[in-house]
Amino acid sequence: MSFAENLKKMPGVSHLAAILLLDAAGNEVARIENKPGSAGSVSVYNHLAQTYGSLTQEAARKGLELYAEHTEDARLNSGKHPNIDRLFAIAEGAPVLRIKHQFAL
Repeated sequence: MSFAENLKKMPGVSHLAAILLLDAAGNEVARIENKPGSAGSVSVYNHLAQTYGSLTQEAARKGLELYAEHTEDARLNSGKHPNIDRLFAIAEGAPVLRIKHQFAL
């Protein structure tokens, strides 16, 4: 399935302002804003949070599947898709991250 098709199957995220990623000490290491250009990533990371609870190796591998055709583009163009690059790193053994929702006002 394509990324667009995968997005249609995920829960809506209009209630979210952002997804925050936290390290083991609770420090924010990344913020994904719910805005054009990154709303799809908010959907993927929200789905991973609801399904896995945190960004584990298993969750990262699933996320790479959900990004579909964008995963290969990220593999070929390191740095172009930082939210996918992060999943590659975790799938390959980088530390687990906690996913926190920041709700829209």
